[in-house]
Amino acid sequence: MKKNNNKPLGIQLIENINKSSLSFKTYQVIVLIVTFFAYTSYHANRKTTSIVKQALDPQSLGVGPIFPWQGNSIRKSFRDGWFPFNGPDGTTLLGDLDVAFLFVYAIGMYFSGHMGDRMDLRVFLTAGMLGTGLFTALFGVGYWANIHSFYYYLIIQMIAGLFQSTGWPSVVAVVGNWFGKKKRGLIMGIWNAHTSVGNITGSLVASILLKYGWGWSMVVPGILIAFSGVVVFLLLPVHPESVGGNKDEDEVLLSPGKEDDEVNEQPLLRSRSDREEESCAVAIDGRYLSNEESGNLSTLFDVGGVIGGILAGYISDKLGARAITAASFMYCVIPALYLYRSYGHISMTINIILMLIAGVFVNGPYALITTAVSADLGTHSSLKGNSRALATVTAIIDGTGSIGAAVGPFLTGYISADSWNAVFVMLMGSALVAGLFLTRLVVTEVNGKIQELRSQGSSMSTNLQV
Repeated sequence: MKKNNNKPLGIQLIENINKSSLSFKTYQVIVLIVTFFAYTSYHANRKTTSIVKQALDPQSLGVGPIFPWQGNSIRKSFRDGWFPFNGPDGTTLLGDLDVAFLFVYAIGMYFSGHMGDRMDLRVFLTAGMLGTGLFTALFGVGYWANIHSFYYYLIIQMIAGLFQSTGWPSVVAVVGNWFGKKKRGLIMGIWNAHTSVGNITGSLVASILLKYGWGWSMVVPGILIAFSGVVVFLLLPVHPESVGGNKDEDEVLLSPGKEDDEVNEQPLLRSRSDREEESCAVAIDGRYLSNEESGNLSTLFDVGGVIGGILAGYISDKLGARAITAASFMYCVIPALYLYRSYGHISMTINIILMLIAGVFVNGPYALITTAVSADLGTHSSLKGNSRALATVTAIIDGTGSIGAAVGPFLTGYISADSWNAVFVMLMGSALVAGLFLTRLVVTEVNGKIQELRSQGSSMSTNLQV
């Protein structure tokens, strides 16, 4: 009975209304839905800054209005920009905000993982979402308060990055607590669509609100994630034991059996590419796209990312080989990026197809490594059943990736000044290095498969002799 007292208030209310306890399968559905929308709101908030940049820095604007419905007065206000970001070094200052956010986010990941393992994840995640909402909104408040201090926005972004770091290790740990390994790759792949859904939602919401003043593009998403945090507090059961359940009851949601599963950072590699695409002119079939068209086109990368995450999870479950699947996708990123850079300008149709393909191969291994693999490691037998270590493991993996995302904007800024071809070479080189880092795990899995086949062959021979 003591454990049942730990049930979230919303769960208690639902059970009182139904006059019966919820089934284990129902709890699993609640966990997937609540954590999905929780991290969707994290990514939606993170994406707003890249949209607001269009109003802050006039150098990022093309010819004509950003949106078809904008009149001359709004167009003029956008062209004026917002001090101090409307000066000759405005683009650099906005880049500094990105780097500061990602740096603090990466460092915060390590601390968040440790704290998440030692606290009630429901409370920890709620606090993170409320904090993220508050400081996202405070960034927007600068619009009405007429704040023009760069350090105000810098400090706000850094604190927001710290609160943002609470999301990923927490949601992965909760999902890992509720699902077994058999279908973990597939479920994690489907669940990881929150990254792309959040990016798309954040872009659309911020873009629509931008015409009313860029402050609304920050404040409204901030309010939405705060509301989502309240929902998490009321409905999210952290662990089967917290609601009087038993993980041995693990049921299958997609098919009879067992199961369980961030991140455009956005895939972080993708997020960096999105920012680059949104800040430069894009020519397709001889026509330069507006900022709105470029932004809308970039969302197709996230659509491909949804497909890639699901496909990678499904394949890894079928093969029982996470590393082989992830490495194969990473090596496929290289020709996908080459084809996009070489032929993406020919026509809009070809650009869309190649962007979808790139999204599939970039997000596939990202989703697999940061979700299913993190969950597998966090619940590995070497941890002696200490599944609470899952938040720490997830934080280490995603936090390390965030360091790369913090360094990336610096490299891209320097390289793109000379050639965008060189930027794509850098991205392809990064994919190659990532694949090579997986070589040892790939060899281990291949050897394991060979031993498995030999064992099956020996067993068949013995049966035939009998």
